[in-house]
Amino acid sequence: MQLKPIFKKMLDSKASDLHLKVGNPPIFRIHGILTPLKMDPLNKEDLRRAASSLMTKEQQQHFAKEKEADFGIGIPGLARFRVNIYMQRGSIAIALRTIPHEIKSIDELNLPPILKALAFTTRGLVLATGTTGSGKSTTLAAMLEYINQNRKKHIITIEDPIEYLFMDKGSIISQREIGTDTNSFANSLRYILRQDPDVIMIGEIRDVETIEIAMQAADTGHLVFSTLHTLNASETINRIISFFPPHQHLHVRVLLASVLKGIVSLRLLPRKDGTGRLPATEILISTSTIREYLLDEMKTLKIPEAITDGSQYQMHSFDQSIMSIYKEGIVDLETALENVTNPDEFQMRLKGIQQSSSKW
Repeated sequence: MQLKPIFKKMLDSKASDLHLKVGNPPIFRIHGILTPLKMDPLNKEDLRRAASSLMTKEQQQHFAKEKEADFGIGIPGLARFRVNIYMQRGSIAIALRTIPHEIKSIDELNLPPILKALAFTTRGLVLATGTTGSGKSTTLAAMLEYINQNRKKHIITIEDPIEYLFMDKGSIISQREIGTDTNSFANSLRYILRQDPDVIMIGEIRDVETIEIAMQAADTGHLVFSTLHTLNASETINRIISFFPPHQHLHVRVLLASVLKGIVSLRLLPRKDGTGRLPATEILISTSTIREYLLDEMKTLKIPEAITDGSQYQMHSFDQSIMSIYKEGIVDLETALENVTNPDEFQMRLKGIQQSSSKW
């Protein structure tokens, strides 16, 4: 099995992911759907050779010990890929994700224009959230590139692994990879304020130490971007607070109300015409009302309502975003109902819209 021709087919097919597993042919994920290649099933030797060809000696030693390896590679003339090699039922399996060389703009990604304003925020914490493959890294890359093109800043990223490669433009960008340039997110963050950053991007918040240092950095005048595997803004806030023991929750709420600038949550929906996917978004902006709700555990429950009613601040819920996409004829009703937060309410409002010209 030659990997380079498969990678080329992957790019030509606009597949986001490639899965290599014993007993199956190579499988692409195209517009969210798994699609097997017309090839013979792979065997253990195919996977062993493929894994060896993708890893350095150090990575092979790490994999032999940990049974897991996660890293990025660049194929000259093709693209960059994020690679995860793991064991399943005693044999090697590989998952690869395409990372395009070109960083698409906020407009090209069909993301809300408010993200440009969030990118120009002087200080604070901005979070991108969603499930795996929902576009969090791509969204943050677009926001960082917007800063890079329009501001003179020092941007430091801490990633595991490095995905998009940035070229210095108006700003200078230092990209650090876990395992190569630093040992951990927490360790690198302990020293990052001595590296004169204006903007800090943390690839993923995984533990209490990382979120604590991220909020402290935001509180001391830096703009901090990061991601969380949460479904929406309310869940994101609850997840951050739950990282800490109960006796610290009030302190965390006060700090979060002070530093949080915005949350963009993402879901990728397949287009009705089969030409790809586009993002549905939920946007939270830190207004005086949101800050008040953050400080009180009971009032936090009212944040979804504040998002829905916050159009004057360019906030909107997932259901509002999906309603707009559906009304434009971009996605079908089945897709819309599968992705909204409240399907019953969505259908009731849809009937209301169909019967009158009222807007939601």
